[in-house]
Amino acid sequence: MAGSRLPRQLFLQGVAAVFMFAFASLYTQIPGLYGPDGILPARRTLRPQGKGRWQQLWETPTLLWEAPRLGLDTAQGLELLSLLGALLALGALLLRPLRHPLVYLLLWAAYLSACQVGQVFLYFQWDSLLLETGFLAVLVAPLRQPPQGKQTPKGGPAGALPHEALPFWLVRWLLFRLMFASGVVKLTSRCPAWWGLTALTYHYETQCLPTPAAWLVHRLPVWLHKLSVVATFLIEIAVPPLFFAPVRRLRLAAFYSQVLLQVLIIITGNYNFFNLLTLVLSTALLDDRHLAAQPGHSHRKTVPTSWPKALLAWLSLLLELAVYAVLAYGTVHCFGLEVDWQQRTIHSRTTPPSVAFTFHQFSQWLKTVTLPSVWLGVASLAWELLAAVWRWTQVRGWLRKLSAAVQLSVLGTATVSLFVISLVPYSYVEPGTHGRLWPGAHRLFGAVEHLQLANSYGLFRRMTGLGGRPEVVLEGSYDGHRWTEIEFMYKPGNVSRSPPIVVPHQPRLDWQMWFAALGPHTHSPWFTSLVLRLLQGKEPVIRLLQSHVARYPFHEQPPTYIRAQRYKYWFSQPGEQGQWWRRQWVEEFFPAVSLGDPTLETLLRQFGLQDKSPLRARSSNSTLAWALHWVRTQLSPLEAPTLLWGLLVAVAAVRVVQALPAPWSLQSSPPARGEKQRQAPKKDLGAACEQATPAPDNCSSGSRTPRRKK
Repeated sequence: MAGSRLPRQLFLQGVAAVFMFAFASLYTQIPGLYGPDGILPARRTLRPQGKGRWQQLWETPTLLWEAPRLGLDTAQGLELLSLLGALLALGALLLRPLRHPLVYLLLWAAYLSACQVGQVFLYFQWDSLLLETGFLAVLVAPLRQPPQGKQTPKGGPAGALPHEALPFWLVRWLLFRLMFASGVVKLTSRCPAWWGLTALTYHYETQCLPTPAAWLVHRLPVWLHKLSVVATFLIEIAVPPLFFAPVRRLRLAAFYSQVLLQVLIIITGNYNFFNLLTLVLSTALLDDRHLAAQPGHSHRKTVPTSWPKALLAWLSLLLELAVYAVLAYGTVHCFGLEVDWQQRTIHSRTTPPSVAFTFHQFSQWLKTVTLPSVWLGVASLAWELLAAVWRWTQVRGWLRKLSAAVQLSVLGTATVSLFVISLVPYSYVEPGTHGRLWPGAHRLFGAVEHLQLANSYGLFRRMTGLGGRPEVVLEGSYDGHRWTEIEFMYKPGNVSRSPPIVVPHQPRLDWQMWFAALGPHTHSPWFTSLVLRLLQGKEPVIRLLQSHVARYPFHEQPPTYIRAQRYKYWFSQPGEQGQWWRRQWVEEFFPAVSLGDPTLETLLRQFGLQDKSPLRARSSNSTLAWALHWVRTQLSPLEAPTLLWGLLVAVAAVRVVQALPAPWSLQSSPPARGEKQRQAPKKDLGAACEQATPAPDNCSSGSRTPRRKK
């Protein structure tokens, strides 16, 4: 059995990096989104109801309840949490001792606290995914980091604590739920673009924030887009069960298929930290043997020493080939694929080109496989539990055995409980299976649902903008006759401006503007508040549109009137010089209003956006509030993507310095006579440790030199 120490360390570093990006990205937007003059002030969400302190904290789990005790309002408390979260995540990313369960618990609690007051701007699936992944990191992180010399790069049970692999299995299960559900919902939604294999002919143009590469990929042949849809279904529906395959090469093949999909999405779309987080989850498919592979050793064939091992190797190879054959045959059969050698294309034989099965057939198939997929998870988890118990039997010493038994019991119970809880949101993909689940699972999930320990997923359910991407364009005027468009930094507006690259930053207002364009403005109540703040000329909100206020067309004086128009946008044709987009006016999205306008006042009152409660009194001499203001002043000139890229460059520079050998290690001086005499018995001790192979604590420094030689 290959070990998982290196993948676990890679996972913990990845989670820390994603938390760092998420907190830093959120920090830059807090004043405009949640400040007293923001679109949705955070203070509205936390109003004491006369309940006890602990009951209030359990029902609305956020550390921001304690902000007034520090002399801060809710938005300032959110700034403090974001800054501390980003710094703590940065420390965990760079310093191994900080990859501790307590550190990840603090990161999870801080982000959960933010989500409790984030309202619609933090209601994205990747926010829930980060919370669930962050809590799993609490269980995966070791209580005590083993010394570097005791790492076992080639894996194996020797030296591994019995419970180590159990929580990490939940990461694999989460990745399975995420990918399988994301593939299934594309078909259960009955979206004609997915069923007709034409989704990707629209996707690159209609996604929220495309990149410049999306313009190029959008021009690829239609048959290649359809083949890409087939590949997407294959990677998201057929491949995920291989996450639990007993053959490691199948798991590695599944890993690289997920990496390919996520990298292509990163290249063509700005999906903030979501794809990075999915790549982090994919580390659960790796093992120490793969990550520690050395050049020159990968092609060395291992000759089995006995016929049972040789038979097992052949059976594994046959199983691997059979799986690839089934996947290939199923793909060709389900989508009616055939090769046109004359035109050098691949197309579908069905008329019109689409999947070769009906919605009813797919629904019956889903009913057939959903419950067995649950049992697949049960069987895989049972195997992990048995392996953990076997490792526990190998522990030497009654004190160590007792300590290992306690840790195994606690983490084993936590792993099984989280698995049971996750079955409820996972079964949402098939209502029949959801109703047949054990009632205790529903009760357990209901008790902790507000903590977001397990969530349902389903990305890109329906393809929008089939007749052109809808886009809302704000306009301002001083006289109500001459109107000036109000540009956003990231979303499409000016047809000659190229699509930006902002990953891993998520401009949350730009994202919500994309959702608002899909329906009437009454479906997005926050839009009325945005109009109000722009009429009032509130600088924090203006900075969400333009980080440099001088670029805002009404920076000297707020507009008297504001309205919004709905357009349809398309990518420009290759021959149109200097233009990235084409657009066509559709209709008025929001009527022209001014401050005190009855229409505006009615909408504010209807949506409950008239905040008449007074601001909470704050100490004007609060050192903490002054420090937060100073930090904000220093960082405000930087655009959010620049800040995040700067963090990334700084982390890369520090990691390069950490990888360099220490200067004193390059200058080796001959040991003194006494040192030579003291080294001799250590070598003998190392040899004895290799022969007896006891627990690693029995041969500490003496066993390190032989391991490095291997």
